[in-house]
Amino acid sequence: MKPLDLGVISNNSEESLQQVLDNICAQFNLDYAAYAGVNTIDNSIHGVVNYPDAWKEHYVEQGFQDIDPTLAMAAKSVGVVDWTRLQRIDGFRKVFCDASEFGIGSTGMTIPVRGPYGDRGMFSVVRTCSEAEWTSLRNEITSGLQTHATLFHDRLMRHGRTMSEMRQPALSDREKEILQWIAAGKSQTDVGIILTISTRTVEVHLRSAREKLGALTTPQAVARAIGMGMIYPI
Repeated sequence: MKPLDLGVISNNSEESLQQVLDNICAQFNLDYAAYAGVNTIDNSIHGVVNYPDAWKEHYVEQGFQDIDPTLAMAAKSVGVVDWTRLQRIDGFRKVFCDASEFGIGSTGMTIPVRGPYGDRGMFSVVRTCSEAEWTSLRNEITSGLQTHATLFHDRLMRHGRTMSEMRQPALSDREKEILQWIAAGKSQTDVGIILTISTRTVEVHLRSAREKLGALTTPQAVARAIGMGMIYPI
């Protein structure tokens, strides 16, 4: 199936999706970023990238979305997929051999995103550099990128048919309260002291909130709760 390029959809009232990717790349010192998601209503593929137009056209013409392991592996994973793990796979060599002709490197990672209703997406970033430089950069930016990946995914889903046909998850008042304190920069120990509950109880509520929100990590849960208007950024 040919992916739907959401980057061609413009909205004068807000920042374009490609501009969002450009800003993320500038913030985290990356070359390119790409998002691919699956609409669970009709199983269609949608995506946004800030790669050069020539590479986007070549990628689709060659049907690389069907063999690209950066997508296939992330679709099966619950954790970040560093592309150094994929370099011996035939599909990876084929895709990135061609990509190099368009000035695109093979060093990067894909962050899987899971939504509360089975929706899923994959947020990929690329940076041309040595493996040592990449390892240092990856360790520095992964946590922040996970938050941006979740917000980007939720932004697309919120404005699509999938989210409009599904109801918002029901967090308890205590779960919202704890997420709000975490959003304010408090640690689990701090939250326990503030609310006069144990740190273990804080974690139990956070685990429940993560499950309801379909988040892999607490930062993703916070980002998703903010995006849904359940709590507020501070």
